[in-house]
Amino acid sequence: MTEPIRRRSGRSVYLAATICAIGALLFGYDTGVISGALLYLKGPLGIADNAFLQGLVTSGLLVGAMVGALTSGSLAARLGRRKMALVAACVFAVGSLAAALSPDVATLVVSRFVIGIGVGLASVIVPMYIAEISPTRIRGTLTSLNQLLITAGILLAYIVDYALAPWEAWRWMLGLGVVPAVALFVGMLFMPETPRWLASRNRMDEARQVLERTRRPDEIDEALDEINTAEQQARQEAGWRDLTAKWIRPALSIGIGLAVLQQFVGINTIIYYAPTTLTQLGMGESASIAAQVGIGTVMLLFTLVAVRYTDRIGRKRLLLAGSLGMSLSLGVLGALTLIVGASGTTVAVITIICLATYIASFGATWGPIVWVMLPELYPLRIRGPAEGLATWSNWAANFVVSLAFPVVLATIGQGLSMLIFAAFGVVSFFFVRALVPETTGRSLEQLENDLRETPQEKVSGQA
Repeated sequence: MTEPIRRRSGRSVYLAATICAIGALLFGYDTGVISGALLYLKGPLGIADNAFLQGLVTSGLLVGAMVGALTSGSLAARLGRRKMALVAACVFAVGSLAAALSPDVATLVVSRFVIGIGVGLASVIVPMYIAEISPTRIRGTLTSLNQLLITAGILLAYIVDYALAPWEAWRWMLGLGVVPAVALFVGMLFMPETPRWLASRNRMDEARQVLERTRRPDEIDEALDEINTAEQQARQEAGWRDLTAKWIRPALSIGIGLAVLQQFVGINTIIYYAPTTLTQLGMGESASIAAQVGIGTVMLLFTLVAVRYTDRIGRKRLLLAGSLGMSLSLGVLGALTLIVGASGTTVAVITIICLATYIASFGATWGPIVWVMLPELYPLRIRGPAEGLATWSNWAANFVVSLAFPVVLATIGQGLSMLIFAAFGVVSFFFVRALVPETTGRSLEQLENDLRETPQEKVSGQA
């Protein structure tokens, strides 16, 4: 009797995590699809010679994502994680259809802003939902699905761009995002709310029912006790106000630091501008998009490494290894570009190899692990606002890097640009080594108790 129940509960939690992670697929698709579409919408909308309007079309999503991320935490605390996933699905669908039907550039920018709100919502809600519904023993693996589906979405966008390139069908490229949006909405209609949010609303019977669906029988009582204890401790606290509490500040600083550094190592300059960069190196438009598909495939394959090993190797070790890999690959790319030059077949080949190595390092480490750790770092009562603020910081950093990169690239060239990103990789290594705690194998409630302890209590406890 126990074994069938155990298998059924295991399938249930994997299904819930996978359905919610469709939001991450949309995140990746709508982030990545513009890189190919941008090559073909310049003429029809009259922005071929207007770099500002091209940047506006690209960065409109990022501004929307900042709005979505900043508001999603409070809304998720009030309405629930599941309802916010449904809202995100609706926003994605509306934005995708509007972008596909845009008659002019102003409508397209507004549509990309709306899609960005959906991306911001998903970037907070998906890892939060998965982390809260998952057992401790597989929380890292399941939360890594967030980055895996982001990566799959980016790769899907590259494949769609490549497949539709002969027809220059940029409207279809943008509009096909409505398909996974509908799948997310329908799927989440049948998924449960997280037990931790239910407990925060004093709906303990419902929380137990969800735990019975998503935990092994021997884990239910312990999980319920931990949630109950954390909720009792949190009842005296309230949302945004608690973000300034002294005991919260270390976790808040670490979360924001991880979120910002994930962008400052340069990942989205590759996602947004690789086809444009490769065409400037002499490759054709279709060949540039094909190379982008290869880069996306590498990211997907190496994200699977994180899904498999994040609960075995540990979050901190993977982050440190990723920082070294990214710094080395971008350092080599920058140095060789300065020595050999910034054009020609040789530089194009070197660029692709180094970018693939960089993508592999990011995909196995900083890509998934940051999203795994953000919901782990914060206590239940402020998890929504705190994760929303950290994710807003991620999108703000993304906006700054994406907006500045074309200017920096034109001013100082590819070599020095890559060396700057390599330097941020070194900074990320020392940041993780000095400040980031290991969260592997510890329940969310245990991590919260660590935050509440004073340094003196921790010392006395170790003694």
